[in-house]
Amino acid sequence: MKKRFKLTDLDCANCAAKMEAAIKKIDGVNDAAVSFMAQKMTIDADDGRFDDIMKEVVAVCRKVEPDCIINL
Repeated sequence: MKKRFKLTDLDCANCAAKMEAAIKKIDGVNDAAVSFMAQKMTIDADDGRFDDIMKEVVAVCRKVEPDCIINL
């Protein structure tokens, strides 16, 4: 399943790159893209575990950029 999410308060391209790299390491994630310019995130992950994977994505993103909000 592939979904796009709008991001709020993503402050820099470096943070976006760190978030993308961390998300790609999560088990069940096939691909991920985080765009600082567009303030969007695309996640491609296993259908059956998508909600659990998104909880991990939110936690990982909070560590990198505490102010960033993922509009689920």
